[in-house]
Amino acid sequence: MTQITAALVKELRDKTGAGMMDCKKALAEVDGNMDDAVDWLRKNGLAAAAKKSGRVASEGLVAVSAANGSGAVVEVNAETDFVSRNESFQDFVEQVASIAVETKGDEAAIKTADYPGTGRNVEEELTHNIATIGENMALRRAGYLAVSPGIVASYMHGALKPGMGKIGVLIALESDADSAVLEPLGKQLAMHIAAARPEWLSTDGVSQEAVERERKVLTEQASSSGKPPEIVEKMVEGRLRKYYQEVVLLEQTFVIDNETKIEKVVENASKEAGSPIKVTGFLRYELGEGIDKGEADFAAEVASLTGD
Repeated sequence: MTQITAALVKELRDKTGAGMMDCKKALAEVDGNMDDAVDWLRKNGLAAAAKKSGRVASEGLVAVSAANGSGAVVEVNAETDFVSRNESFQDFVEQVASIAVETKGDEAAIKTADYPGTGRNVEEELTHNIATIGENMALRRAGYLAVSPGIVASYMHGALKPGMGKIGVLIALESDADSAVLEPLGKQLAMHIAAARPEWLSTDGVSQEAVERERKVLTEQASSSGKPPEIVEKMVEGRLRKYYQEVVLLEQTFVIDNETKIEKVVENASKEAGSPIKVTGFLRYELGEGIDKGEADFAAEVASLTGD
């Protein structure tokens, strides 16, 4: 039998927000399997769907850089929020975002790219900043979108300065329509993505593994109602549609008017523009998403519960 360690309990709590004892019980019920433990908590009404991997727990900045048909988004982490307001750090993040466009978001290429005016590459400049500012830093991730014809639009939520803040979004719109039409649409859709946190672009793009996992949870929930199998099946299908409406961008309700499906918003914009518009991709980066800082007091508390 798998040992239920403090680390496992903490990881499950970070993923679900459930209580420590509930997390420990869930892990014990499923022999330490993390995914099954998440599902066990959901089936028992002790945790919301774990759509995102963990809570925001790291500092730094997210930056976007987009123009015409391409754009990039990067996350550079530091130890404290204070550093995110440091002008030198901001300049570095801004420059990295621009380099990410040139390198098409390839992290290895970003790190070895020349950093302007220094004679150093990006990775060496990062090391220089660590020594100068006195905090550990890291280029955590980078993403890139491109489309032709069309535009890549961006939005930054909680911006400290243009294109730099806590939540950065890129969205690619493929179309022959005038950019004067596409830019406002792209900006509104990017704002929606920042708020609604979609995971997939379309229902076709949702992984089969995610669908089957959701179906399994919903089936067990519906079966507990005691209704006949044919009714249970209809209940599951109905709840799956609701699941898609929560996690799929084109199925979500537009946050700006709170009534129109995103797919319809794009369709209406296409008619007004007199040219088809297609959303081909999006990226949403939230600062610190999925990173666990570690909390000494909590770790000690869990250890006392698990006997570690």
